[in-house]
Amino acid sequence: MIRKLTRSLALALALPLAFAAVAVHAQSYPAKPIRMIVPFPPGGGTDILARLVAQKLTEAHHWTVVPDNRGGAGGTIGIAEAARAAPTGYDIVMGQKDNMVVAPWLYKNLSYNPVKDLTAVAHVAYTPVVIVTQVNSKFKTLDDVVKAARAAPDTVTYGSPGNGTTIHLAGEIFNSAAKIKMRHVPYKGSNAAMMDVLAGNVDLMVSSVPSAMAQIKAGKLRPLAVTSAKRSTSLPETPTVAELGYKGFDVSTWYGIFVPANTPKDIVATLNTEINKLLATPEMKAAIIGQGAEPESMTPDQFGALLKTDYEKWKGIVQASGATIE
Repeated sequence: MIRKLTRSLALALALPLAFAAVAVHAQSYPAKPIRMIVPFPPGGGTDILARLVAQKLTEAHHWTVVPDNRGGAGGTIGIAEAARAAPTGYDIVMGQKDNMVVAPWLYKNLSYNPVKDLTAVAHVAYTPVVIVTQVNSKFKTLDDVVKAARAAPDTVTYGSPGNGTTIHLAGEIFNSAAKIKMRHVPYKGSNAAMMDVLAGNVDLMVSSVPSAMAQIKAGKLRPLAVTSAKRSTSLPETPTVAELGYKGFDVSTWYGIFVPANTPKDIVATLNTEINKLLATPEMKAAIIGQGAEPESMTPDQFGALLKTDYEKWKGIVQASGATIE
């Protein structure tokens, strides 16, 4: 009897101490700089949003959040590095649909499983994909592109940020929907593709809206269509592909923060809370919309569910496209 009472007393004393330790852990985080891995080169949509989140977290909380560009292989190099990092909350990554739910079905020897090796923290934004051309291009409308591609298959070229990205597949899905054959030219990130479409070296670019927005605003690129189900808030005059006669066409991408699996739940909760606070501010909303994206907050569970749903959904899309990358 005495032993049972002693064990009960010890347990009663231990529980508050355990909860106190978790509370102290949460309150002390972050105690040093946080590295935000950006899995694409500078200048693209992922980089723009990652730097915006890093900057605003630093300004709002005096945290030190340092963007670290680790581009290559359609964003998979940076995601793999995040998956290998220690689960301490000091290595986070701005992932997006391309490298989280499309790449696993494209690459035969990918070193990570996004559902098992990473934990969803905070959804930041989603964006349509936009089809653009140089402002002096002969293509004034999407119909001009389709007519030219039908008249001379494999001569109309389009650039993308890389093989296996949602943006690359948006072009391939449009090829199928319009029954045409445009030639894909992959680049190592959006910025390189942007330079070539501006120079007229490729006819079109299929891009996230944030990546193209500055050049559209500057009058150097002409948006022909967005690929989402509804028009972009940032490009309200630009029609959707579906409006132009391709019913049901809907391709968009999302961006969000992930950490290595097994990162403490209190750290995940802290990051989610602070990022969602930022997304609720008029300043942050305006900044994200100004870049061509649509801000949207979620709980970690909601974002994790989206990851799992899209992971299975894009398996079928990729397999139907026949696209693979060694």
